[in-house]
Amino acid sequence: MSKFSSVLTFVVLFLALTAGCAHTGSAQKSDSGATDTESAKAFPAPRPVSAAATTPAPGSFAPVVKKVLPSVVSISSTRVVKTAAPMLPFDDPFFRRFFGPGLNVPHEFKQKGLGSGVILKGNVVVTNNHVVDGADEIKVNTSDKREFKAKVVGTDAQSDLAVLRLEGNLTGLVPLDFGDSSHLQLGDVVLAVGYPFGVGETVTMGIVSGLRRSDLGIEQYENFIQTDAAINPGNSGGALVDMTGNLVGINTAILSQSGGYMGIGFAIPSEMAKPIVAALLAHGKVVRGYLGVSIQDLTPELAAALKLSGTSGVLVSGVAPDTPAAKAGIQRGDVILKINGESMNSSSQLRNVVAAAGSGAKVELEISRAGKTKTLTAELGELPATLGGATNNPSPSEGGPGTVSGLTLEPLTPDARNEYKIPASVTSGLVITGVQSDSPAGVAGLRPGDVVLEVNRKKVTTVGQFKSEWKKSTNQVLLLVQRGDGTMFLVLGK
Repeated sequence: MSKFSSVLTFVVLFLALTAGCAHTGSAQKSDSGATDTESAKAFPAPRPVSAAATTPAPGSFAPVVKKVLPSVVSISSTRVVKTAAPMLPFDDPFFRRFFGPGLNVPHEFKQKGLGSGVILKGNVVVTNNHVVDGADEIKVNTSDKREFKAKVVGTDAQSDLAVLRLEGNLTGLVPLDFGDSSHLQLGDVVLAVGYPFGVGETVTMGIVSGLRRSDLGIEQYENFIQTDAAINPGNSGGALVDMTGNLVGINTAILSQSGGYMGIGFAIPSEMAKPIVAALLAHGKVVRGYLGVSIQDLTPELAAALKLSGTSGVLVSGVAPDTPAAKAGIQRGDVILKINGESMNSSSQLRNVVAAAGSGAKVELEISRAGKTKTLTAELGELPATLGGATNNPSPSEGGPGTVSGLTLEPLTPDARNEYKIPASVTSGLVITGVQSDSPAGVAGLRPGDVVLEVNRKKVTTVGQFKSEWKKSTNQVLLLVQRGDGTMFLVLGK
């Protein structure tokens, strides 16, 4: 075939293939022999979006998100941080020529932080204390791209909550109502809403993985909801909502080895947050209730040593003088079973219930004492900033140091008091100055600086008294120990 014939054949084929793609008023044949109308039936064009197309699919969380999202805000804070002036290697004019006089002057820089918050009624926003702590300037951005300046109404570092007021035109703000977190159950579906890493509004889904989490060392007052909904830096202060869109928690912390989400997040429950927010709005601070007892959880070993029938309730290991507890008749060794009809299952729960009740509240306590149940009424005081009172230093007790079952003990002397910083309110007992780690004392958790006040419910002031009570016991002894400002019972095996 000649070159001319080849070119002519190519042109004919090209025209035949492109004829079906021409857009004219009449139907054209395609290279397959089908018309455009027939092709449209096989491959219909996309339909215009209609109202029906925006209806959420079954199981979608879109309606909940649509309700909640306008109420969750992004919070940016700015604080001025001062740093000390760097030290020059030599105080010499030659070096100052190159480095300048600014090296001898303290430097300032602005530190920025990001977090989230939730709009409550009016112009009130709740967030975490650590989001705004020490901030010189706070800005709040809403989901509709508006920006507000905000002022701190009050903060509570012990629960990590803060309340802000927005300034400016508040038209169109959408508040979110507190739900009742006490109705949450393990396995309930929840959504975490916030602004992690500054990427914008973000919604994650999970379940309630745990309830009443405490003793984590995150805050002084803990009663957390645990969830596996993804919570990351920037989510702090954001909303944890149930499937009705009610606010059941304020996202506050994560457990992580990397600094990012690892499946364990914590939120302050609404039942705890609601009264704290109300107190901050009313007084700018939180006034917590105070009973005046040292308390601890009951273990099977403690229950057996105290001859209790079970581990229900919270053990009273000490009662401070002239406190609501002392006035109500509570005694060391009592077990608090209920407060206002609510069963007490842990010392952290009791502490939270008393604190939340507030100063001046009258509470009914059901206690167990020597196998009998009693009901007492206490009028709570205000939790003082510092606990305990000072008394005169006691005279040295009789006797010298001694060792018993891995414990090195000595009388409470002024030197021992100073060395171990023992409170002046502790007027008698034996100071532990050494503990063998592999001994029964080490296993029991005793530490140098602890003060043994009682052995088997009898006061001891000499090592001889301790040894005497030790010999009388068969398998174990019950110790009452002062540690810092509090007292606790410990069981020491033989």
